Amino acid sequence: MTIESADDLRAKIREVPDFPKPGILFYDITTLLKEPAAFRAVIDQMANQVRGAKIDLVVGMESRGFIFSAPLAYQLDAGFVPVRKLGKLPAETIEVEYSLEYGTATLEIHRDAIRAGQRVLIVDDLLATGGTVMGTIELVRRLGGEIAGLSFMVELTALHGREQLGEFEIHTLLTY
Repeated sequence: MTIESADDLRAKIREVPDFPKPGILFYDITTLLKEPAAFRAVIDQMANQVRGAKIDLVVGMESRGFIFSAPLAYQLDAGFVPVRKLGKLPAETIEVEYSLEYGTATLEIHRDAIRAGQRVLIVDDLLATGGTVMGTIELVRRLGGEIAGLSFMVELTALHGREQLGEFEIHTLLTY
């Protein structure tokens, strides 16, 4: 199977109405991920969007961000750094609390994960309201990292996450 367009990728994503609650249309990427050609096309296209930038590290957020950030780090010959939910990293960490649609959550990163001046690409599966990525940006900056860009497979434009991220170079493959 050949993936030739964004519509080919979009056709691989299952739409699940009323999940996780009534009125929400959930875009389930697991149906795309199980298709080798589609998954390969996503990683290749995401890498091609940033290939010209100098990137030392790719930072991915738990958990679906890991699916995209680790293979991107490999393709870009960069290191991979995980940002995890509170209590999941074994060594000394720094943390940030950030806002969700209904409440708050906490992310953490190892204190020694990023050296001052390293150029970082932040990757997640989805850009929605921007809360998770803003928390991750804060962690990277507190460690002295420079944001080289933000990369997402999907952007939900109606949630206006991009508006919070105006100063950054943002790459997305699919918009809804």
